[in-house]
Amino acid sequence: MVDQSTRLAPGARAPEPRNPSETSLSGQVLIAMPTLTDSKFTRSVIFMCAHTHEGAMGIVINRPLAAPRFADLLKQLEVTPTPPAREIRLCDGGPVDKGRGFVLHTVDWTGEGSLRVDENFALTASLDVLKAIAEGGGPAECVLALGYAGWGPGQLDAEIQSNTWLSAPPDATLLFDTANDTKWQRALRKLGVDPILLSGVAGHA
Repeated sequence: MVDQSTRLAPGARAPEPRNPSETSLSGQVLIAMPTLTDSKFTRSVIFMCAHTHEGAMGIVINRPLAAPRFADLLKQLEVTPTPPAREIRLCDGGPVDKGRGFVLHTVDWTGEGSLRVDENFALTASLDVLKAIAEGGGPAECVLALGYAGWGPGQLDAEIQSNTWLSAPPDATLLFDTANDTKWQRALRKLGVDPILLSGVAGHA
């Protein structure tokens, strides 16, 4: 079980835009290169929710959590589901603030505290989304992440330059299906990259 201090994070503040000459990775997925051996991010696929000159924030989407169950989390947050209760997937969203919850979802539902990442996906950190899901509504597709991945100013840009990550456009299947064991390979194939052929040594263009 998660600690009783587990809560949804406060409403996200809209990030300040990057310089137009810079490329923002907001709305993309980051794919860990084989050279990234940090156990927290090995073969991780991360949906980027914000990437500005102030830093970057994303949700790891291919690290499922066996516990707590969604029903247990609702009980802990004192949210009563309406039968038949809807079940959603929980994942380890990253090493930062593991006691906080973030719902990554499609934009067919948004609330006052939702951060709309792009035309397809949003991030909500208020209880409103869990209440809507518990009542049988809410977004059509979603995942509840505990914690997130974060980078300081310029940190992610430096990691991209050192070939630590590749980036690719996301799709709802990749983000929300339960085939976690193949998400890394499928994300790479979106770029036409065969994981078997990836060198263990980073190359430089």
